[in-house]
Amino acid sequence: MAARAGVKRLQHSISSVADCPKPVLAAIHGYCIGGGVDLASACDIRLASADAVFSVRETKVAIVADLGSLQRLPHIIGKGHVAELAFTGKDITAARAKEIGLVNEVFADADAVVSGARAMAAEIASNSPLAVEGTKAVLTAGEGRSVAEGLDYVAAWNAGFLQSDDLVEAMAAFMAKRPPEFRGR
Repeated sequence: MAARAGVKRLQHSISSVADCPKPVLAAIHGYCIGGGVDLASACDIRLASADAVFSVRETKVAIVADLGSLQRLPHIIGKGHVAELAFTGKDITAARAKEIGLVNEVFADADAVVSGARAMAAEIASNSPLAVEGTKAVLTAGEGRSVAEGLDYVAAWNAGFLQSDDLVEAMAAFMAKRPPEFRGR
């Protein structure tokens, strides 16, 4: 029973990343194996350096991946790729990870991936905080739902934010041909 409680505690720690209302970016370099893949799969966007190596190798050590890779990866890379990684426990390169959709972009080295992640974070942060968080909420809510259900959810979400200060600021900035200054209200 103590082992199960320990696993549940670790699962919660990884799930808290996925549940964060703000976008979470992973900048990956070097080895990303087991729990590293669990953590990366809980992130919204994954970037890697060319030297990154990925592996879901729990089967090689006689256990089943239990912190979320088997639940999250099928939505990211598809069942077939997950099955291949999880059943074989083999390593894949950053280039292969990009090819199957595990990472969005591959950078030359560790410094470049960190710079790339910071640049993307700054680009995201330049948008309305309400819209960014709303987009993440709508994407999350749409998982496992029909298109019609997802459209209904986003209609309700946007109806609540059509009078936001950020929307007014976006329109004013557009008309004045200046960058918006969002306040998250």
